[in-house]
Amino acid sequence: MTEETLADYLWRTRYRDPSARPAERGIGDSWDRIAHAVAAVEQDAALWRRRFREELAEERFLPSGRILAGAGSERQVTLFSCFVMGAIQDSLTGIFEALKEGAVTMQQGGGVGYDFSSLRPRGAHARASGAIASGPVSFMRVWDAMCATIVSTGARRGAMMATLRCDHPDIEEFIDAKRSPEALSYFNLSVLVSDAFMVAVREDRPWPLTFAQVESGIPCIARTVGARDLWRRLTEAALRCAEPGVLFIDRINRENNLGYCEHLTATNPCAEEPLPPYGACNLGSLNLTAFVTEPFGERARFDVAGIEETVRVAVRFLDDVIEISQFPLPAQREQARRSRRIGLGVTGLADALAMLGLRYDAQPAREAAARVLRVMRDAAYQASLELARERGAFPALEVGRYLERPFMQRLPDRIRQRIRREGIRNSHLLAIAPAGTISLLAGNLSSGIEPIFRTAGERRIIDPAGGYRRFPVTDWACALWSRHNPGVALPGCFVDQSQVSPLDQLHLQAAVQPFVDGSISKTVTLPEECTATEVAQLLEEAYDLGLKGCTVFREGARAGVLTETAHAEDSGVSAPRAHCCELERESD
Repeated sequence: MTEETLADYLWRTRYRDPSARPAERGIGDSWDRIAHAVAAVEQDAALWRRRFREELAEERFLPSGRILAGAGSERQVTLFSCFVMGAIQDSLTGIFEALKEGAVTMQQGGGVGYDFSSLRPRGAHARASGAIASGPVSFMRVWDAMCATIVSTGARRGAMMATLRCDHPDIEEFIDAKRSPEALSYFNLSVLVSDAFMVAVREDRPWPLTFAQVESGIPCIARTVGARDLWRRLTEAALRCAEPGVLFIDRINRENNLGYCEHLTATNPCAEEPLPPYGACNLGSLNLTAFVTEPFGERARFDVAGIEETVRVAVRFLDDVIEISQFPLPAQREQARRSRRIGLGVTGLADALAMLGLRYDAQPAREAAARVLRVMRDAAYQASLELARERGAFPALEVGRYLERPFMQRLPDRIRQRIRREGIRNSHLLAIAPAGTISLLAGNLSSGIEPIFRTAGERRIIDPAGGYRRFPVTDWACALWSRHNPGVALPGCFVDQSQVSPLDQLHLQAAVQPFVDGSISKTVTLPEECTATEVAQLLEEAYDLGLKGCTVFREGARAGVLTETAHAEDSGVSAPRAHCCELERESD
């Protein structure tokens, strides 16, 4: 009897529809289910069912795990990976209403992100009740307990993001909140770092911590700290426990295509989608290895025409998902249909670069990555233009103001002119998610834009009963090399995560960010001997390079953490947790 592979195990335990009749006997049956469900909203459903299935079966396009598990099933689940929730009102009623909305969303399978900056700081007085506030971090513990309870019911394993402004009076408590390994275990934390704060850090200025009381609405300075002292505290925490990450929130809002009608203060749990209140992630990834022709040879290259065609199909697929998905809350449905955001990204980038004979940490690799993301960007916007002609533009579009946004200014003029004439179907089209589990499903591809984690090794996967299964794995491109060149050592273009410097990781992320209208989930891995000063320099370099945020993880950052895999949550391993909780993982 053939031993079950990791891909087969993941399909059977996470993506197979157990209630399907007739029963799903292999992943091909799942592709049938998904293609049939998504194409149901098409006028020519048979045509698009066939086209969707072709892209899925050839693994050129990999939808998020929420879509794989839920599309066409009878379960009451959302097909959106995650949500940013509504603003938390600074009252006991408002706080627990927000908690309830989060619980309902997580019960249906969505991860959630919250900005806790609206809550008054610890020790502040509430005039109406006479009570003394316990602060945002104390209420985050309530959310953490809620998430643990939802998890215990057998629903999808929880993932949450919490953000806090860098000038909130409780920012130091927030920065230190996960110093204990057991604390806030279902949260990722990110500090909303402003441009003004970065200037204050560099000029060694005092930094006021302020909060506006609900009753008056007038900001008051609670106290003042040294900007460099606060920055040092943040970088030390990031070094020691991999959290918090930083979100350059002013840049995020400047670059937002809908900056004329919304203000962003939070992201989904993996940080690749800054979203407005009740905004949602609708994700999928192109498998770049599927588009490398003549791999490892002198004529190795990307099939640009193939990429453009698959992007066209993928954009249509994700736009259809908006129509067929359930939403836990009416406000989420309204927001999704108002902007029709989608997040098409990539996975297998590091493998594809190796197949092209390019080292991940070299300038030619960065240039190749930028070229392929430019092709994807232009193809995605062209596809959305075609959909607008067929189905209409997204309701929140104000053409003149939309075209003034910075990302729009970087588009080719031919696309801008068509948007002016015809509108566009989707406000945002691109985001690079971690894609950890779907990359394993596709044969252990390098995930997202991360380097190859390890050429060969073992993955430890959590099973439905809470135990673990271990599987031997070989990186996809390494296995392809060995099949083509039996007995021949891997060439120098193969470099794994341990061989790529933190700065080179950052530079590749920076190379592709200009072509991504959302953001990028990427964890910069650090050597164990890294210092807080080096972390500070790295985060400042991320700011200077134009990134929207940055997260780091140092080997040995947490006591008891295992480092078998760079994407711990998708594989059941506990490292690194910060910003790498894999949203495509499924336990239901």
